Amino acid sequence: MISNAQTPEEYFAQLPAQRREIMEQLRQVINQNISKDFEEVMQYGMLGWVVPLTIYPEGYHSSGEALPYMSIAAQKNYYSVYHSGLYGGEDFINWFRQEYEETFQRKLDAGKSCLRFKKPEHIPYDLIGELASKINAHEFAASYAPFDPRNKSGKKLK
Repeated sequence: MISNAQTPEEYFAQLPAQRREIMEQLRQVINQNISKDFEEVMQYGMLGWVVPLTIYPEGYHSSGEALPYMSIAAQKNYYSVYHSGLYGGEDFINWFRQEYEETFQRKLDAGKSCLRFKKPEHIPYDLIGELASKINAHEFAASYAPFDPRNKSGKKLK
């Protein structure tokens, strides 16, 4: 479900109590583990953590918005965790998939940058916290710059 909330507080206020509790747990584990140079925002109708424009002024593509790193959402039939490092980083997704499948003895439901969890008991909070901590905002921006569609040279944008 895409939300029209402007703040995380508004987002949580719109959720039913049970879904709010799960989302608050996800938010807490991410905030406890994510590098402090990321910024928590509402972006694309989800609660997200972004590379601030002070670190990567070019922003995300041509949107003028901050570069997204992680987002969480309570969808209609599942909880989703989006992590931009999973999209282009085989190391990230392979590591996460292996750890998840060993822990839960089940296949990970994932696509591009999205991890989907239909049952709250299958949400790997500690593993999501570890995923959040894998890279800081400066490192993530540097890893994104060569793939920025405005960057034809493949060099770091300034």
